[in-house]
Amino acid sequence: MGLWTCFACSSSSQNNKQEIAHYKQQAQRVIIIRDDWGIPHIYGKTDADAVFGLMYAQCEESFERVERNYIEKLGRLSEIEGENYLLQDLQMQMLYDTAAAIEDFKKCPQWFRDLLQSYSNGIHYYLYKHPEIKPALLTRFEPWYPLLFTDGAYVATQTGGLQFTDMKALYGKEITIQPNSAEPNSAAVGSNGFAIAPTRTADKSTLLYINPHVSFYFRTEIHMSSEEGLNAYGAVTWGQFFVFQGFNEHCGWMHTSTAVDASDLYEEKIIDKNGRMYYEYDGSLRPVTNKTLKLYYTNNGQRKNKFVTTFATHHGPILGMRNGKWLSLKANNRSLNGLLQSWQRTKAKNLEEFVKVLDLRSNASTNTIYADAQGNIAYWHGNFIPVRDASIDPAYPLDGTSAKTEWKSIYNISDLIHVINPSQGFIQNCNSTPFSVSGLNTIQKKYPAYMAPEGENFRSLYAISELSKQKQFTPEKLIDVGYSHYLPAFDTLLPPLLNDFDTLAADNPHYAQLKEPIDSLRRWNKQSSVTSVASTVGILWAYTILSQNISIPHDIENDQTKVVSWMVRNTSSLNRLQALAGIINELKKVYNTWKIPWGEINRFQRSSPSLQPQFENNKQEFPVGLASAGLGSLPSFETVWHHGKQYGVAGNSFVAVVSFGAKIKAKSISTGGQSFSPSSKHFTDQVEEFIDGKLKDVYFYKEDVAAHAEKIYRPGEE
Repeated sequence: MGLWTCFACSSSSQNNKQEIAHYKQQAQRVIIIRDDWGIPHIYGKTDADAVFGLMYAQCEESFERVERNYIEKLGRLSEIEGENYLLQDLQMQMLYDTAAAIEDFKKCPQWFRDLLQSYSNGIHYYLYKHPEIKPALLTRFEPWYPLLFTDGAYVATQTGGLQFTDMKALYGKEITIQPNSAEPNSAAVGSNGFAIAPTRTADKSTLLYINPHVSFYFRTEIHMSSEEGLNAYGAVTWGQFFVFQGFNEHCGWMHTSTAVDASDLYEEKIIDKNGRMYYEYDGSLRPVTNKTLKLYYTNNGQRKNKFVTTFATHHGPILGMRNGKWLSLKANNRSLNGLLQSWQRTKAKNLEEFVKVLDLRSNASTNTIYADAQGNIAYWHGNFIPVRDASIDPAYPLDGTSAKTEWKSIYNISDLIHVINPSQGFIQNCNSTPFSVSGLNTIQKKYPAYMAPEGENFRSLYAISELSKQKQFTPEKLIDVGYSHYLPAFDTLLPPLLNDFDTLAADNPHYAQLKEPIDSLRRWNKQSSVTSVASTVGILWAYTILSQNISIPHDIENDQTKVVSWMVRNTSSLNRLQALAGIINELKKVYNTWKIPWGEINRFQRSSPSLQPQFENNKQEFPVGLASAGLGSLPSFETVWHHGKQYGVAGNSFVAVVSFGAKIKAKSISTGGQSFSPSSKHFTDQVEEFIDGKLKDVYFYKEDVAAHAEKIYRPGEE
């Protein structure tokens, strides 16, 4: 079980009694106040006490989600889900080295080790006080577990370029691939972040807009405070003990997913000499490192195991094979500095301190939007970025035989693509090019392509347009921008379709069939709404056009605006009209009319606390006027089809706007509600506000929290 004895397996031991006594003592230094929305405000004497309370509160809401994230990071999903997850588990165990995490824990400064131990203590005390909770697998949460999960975003393979088929090609013989084998989750990644300088606000405060696009319920809203200077509010990923996107009384931070190339695949030249494996490097042979992993899985209720031999070079683990060549991955996927950085930014008091934290340069997968009470706004594109030889294109697997392809160093913070206090007075990033962060061509300095492979997207262009117009922003006006229902992709999509119809002869069969739908699209303001029939017709038609299997030129594939334009241009007039006719016919077939308002199809339902979305036609559901970010919608609502309707599963999650004036003023909303108990009023008490963009007031100061307290307790005394 690792460095510590599993108390669940030795409940009668003196050691266990001492642990429980310690938990009880620590719990007495923590107060949890749940406000009238169910949001937990955790107050601890020390930072470590606040972490203890945070983990206890997270477990109260969804222990299942806390446990699930660590089962996944430990590469043990197969033990509860079955052998179809073995290949995913293998990848995770190769990427997230538990031995390295344990070594990092040993190297931690004592103050940080206290936080890690408190993470463990808080979970264990919850399990002790709630024996009715039966973990799916983990009865012990070691203090080093958070060192497997140090960034808060996605895995390195997504920037390294590894494909799941590469793993199958190399390890598929040892791990039988079932027809429905699970691939790593491709949760909706995206996000919008805006920062507004005092020159553009009505009251001369600084504004920050936080809008991550992720799977619903991916994070939880929380407030943690201590007598050691911690006072952070925002979104916390299940099982982590830091506010990933949020604010304190001095500054705020928002992260968007980045496409910066922060890791590399290497093609290794493997030589077999007398049964031993070597790889060629700089004209000599080096031995390939072998390691045998023992993977466990369930099969028909029985626990079984499988031994898999894995390989590595000095570049990193060999994770797959492509075109007959083994691929190793070099990455900074988890690190002690990564977790330190994630924690320390929550306590930054000003721009200088925040930049000092950024200078740890160990967060590999996100961009950062910043705003503070002193009037500063800033943006950094990426954080951990290797310096490569100028002749190298790291978008493709590199030559593993040559020292020329090695990383030279890591870019300094000052050398990253960034802006601080741009003259335009605003910053936006919507997973788009950093060169337009404050308007088109904000940054004109040249950088290596791998530092900014992103192109433009419709969300970014629309955000630039809207943020440029307003000179007197208030929190409410910024929310109006963030929750705009305008779908700018139709500026590109609709004109060709309308022209197609206008060139039809009156006796063409499509003319009579499509005249009324086309007229509705012609009158449409391109805003999605619950009552709009044109939204239904237009959006479903757009899905059809954009889901075609059309080859996209490599040089435009990272630019959504160019990709959509290319797909429209490379769809014939006849096919565009036939696609619309097909939508009209399908609507008539299913609903007996094509005149279906968008809200009758587009729905939100929260009927179950389960990890996987579940929808039931006889349970309460809500019409939604939002649409997909793929059509340029700033508020994202991504759906799956179920029995003739599409239900939201991802997109807007925790959304907040923060005003940094003389005092913090903030508003927020979370998907559905804070609670994961269907019997709680907080299970769905935020639904309508979430759908409509009516953000609730945040209670940040203790007097406000106390005035709105619904429940006050110490961990274990609830």
